Amino acid sequence: MTQLRELVRRAPKRRPVLPGWFERLASAGIVSKDPQVIRRQRCANIAAYAGAISGLSYILLTCLHDMRGLWPLNIHNALLVLGGLVLPFCHRFGPNVVGLAIVGIFGIGQIYVTWLLGTDSNLHVFFVLAGASLFFFGIENWKLFAGALLCLMIALLGTINLAPEAGLLVVGDLPLRVMISNQTVISVAVIYAALIFYAIWLVERAETDLVAEHERSEALIATVLPAAIAARLKTSDARIADGIDNLSILFADLAGFTAATHDLPADRVVSFLDALVRSFDALAEQHGVEKIKTIGDSYMAVAGFDSAAAGAAAIGRFALAIMEMNARQAPLGARKLELRVGIHCGPAVAGVIGDTRFSYDVWGDGVNVASRMESQGVPGRVHVSEAYRALTANVFAFEERGFTDIKGIGPTRTYLMAPRGEA
Repeated sequence: MTQLRELVRRAPKRRPVLPGWFERLASAGIVSKDPQVIRRQRCANIAAYAGAISGLSYILLTCLHDMRGLWPLNIHNALLVLGGLVLPFCHRFGPNVVGLAIVGIFGIGQIYVTWLLGTDSNLHVFFVLAGASLFFFGIENWKLFAGALLCLMIALLGTINLAPEAGLLVVGDLPLRVMISNQTVISVAVIYAALIFYAIWLVERAETDLVAEHERSEALIATVLPAAIAARLKTSDARIADGIDNLSILFADLAGFTAATHDLPADRVVSFLDALVRSFDALAEQHGVEKIKTIGDSYMAVAGFDSAAAGAAAIGRFALAIMEMNARQAPLGARKLELRVGIHCGPAVAGVIGDTRFSYDVWGDGVNVASRMESQGVPGRVHVSEAYRALTANVFAFEERGFTDIKGIGPTRTYLMAPRGEA
C-alpha cells in the first residue's frame, strides 16, 4: 500500500516540456487564473506570433522583389508583425478579446491582400486557417467560434468570386504571383502544424496532470479506507453502513505515556509516536489487519470482515507482533514504555461518516468491550475476552486471569494471551 507520507511528498510526474523561453512567450500578457482560459489564450498568442513571422517572411520576399512597388502589401505585413507583438498584451481586456482581434485582422487583411495580388496568388488559401479559431475560443464558446467561422467563410466565398485574378497592384507580374502562391502554401502548412502541435502539447500536458492527480487521489483513498470500502465509495452513492456479526477488535495503548512526556520537547514526543505508529501500520498491512485510527497514543485495528476465525487469528498475530516491536523501541525520555493490548470479538457496525473529512469507523458493544479489555489489561500483555479465547483456542495459548470487573458489563472471565507453547 502507498504510504501517506510518501504520497504527500511524491514528486509530480514529468510532463512534456518545451524550452523555458517558449513557455514565457506563450504565456505573455495572460492574467487569468482559469486553466481553460489560459490554454486558449496561449493558443491565441502562438497564432499571433505565427502571423508576425508570416508577415515578416512576406516583407523579406517582397522587398527583395520590388520594395517600392509593393509598399501597400508591405504595410499590411508590417501591421501583422506589429499585431503579433502587441496582441498578447491585450488579454487583460477580456478572455476572448485577442481571439476576436486575430479573426478580425486576419479576415480583413486577407481580403485586402488577395484583392491587391489577385486570386492567382492563392493568398485566399489562408482562409482555411479559420477552423483553427476553435483553439482561441474553446468548445465552451462554440457559438462564438461558429460566428467567427461563418464570417470568414463568407469572406472567403466573396473573395474567390469577386476578387480579380491578376489583382490590382502588379497586374502583369506573374512571377511574383507564382512566388507568393508558393510562399502561401508553405506558410499555411507551417502555421497549421505549429498550432496543432502546440494544442496537442497542451492537451498531453493536461492529461499528464490529470492522470497524476487521479493516481494521487486513488492512492490517498487507499490510505484512509479499506480497499473494499474505497471501491464501494467510488462506484455507489449509497450510504456505507455494515453490520458485522463477529468482528475482532484490538486496542493498544502505551502505559505511562502521559507521565513520560512531561517536560519533553514536542518534536521528541512526536518523533517517538511517529516511529511507533509507522511500525504498527507496516505490521497491520503484513498481517491483513485494518487500522481504524489512532487517538493520542492509542491504536485501534480490526479484522474479520470476511471470516471471523481468520480475522481473530490475524488480529492475535498482529497483537503479538506489535508487543515484540514495542519491546525493541528506545525509551521515551527516561522511561521504557510498555504496551497494553486488549482484544474482543463480537457484533459491530462499520461505516463511512463525515463529508469534508470523511472517515471509516467501527462502533458497537464489541468495540466497547475491546476498549475495556485494553484499559483494564496488564502492561506488556495481551488481555482478551472469553469470546475471543473461544474463537482462537487452537491458535494461541491462554492464561486465565480470573474474573475482571468490566465497566458496563460486570464481573467477566478474561485471559492473557501468548504464542502457543509459552503460557
